[in-house]
Amino acid sequence: MNDQIVIDPKICHGKPVIRGTRMPVSLIVGSLAGGMGFEEVEREYTLTRAQIRAALKFAGELVDQEEHHSLGAVA
Repeated sequence: MNDQIVIDPKICHGKPVIRGTRMPVSLIVGSLAGGMGFEEVEREYTLTRAQIRAALKFAGELVDQEEHHSLGAVA
């Protein structure tokens, strides 16, 4: 799916991480969603802008693969 993201059961219990690190994609996306800027994430986690973008791309592709089902009319 993404050459910068690795899913290996021996690394962080199989959670998607940035290749060559133990940095979970979920932590990167969550940090950005929580209000940190790209520069802060780069500094705090010692990542490159390309790695951050790869995490966002991975998360977006994952959401695109999900199947969505209508819950019907809500009263």
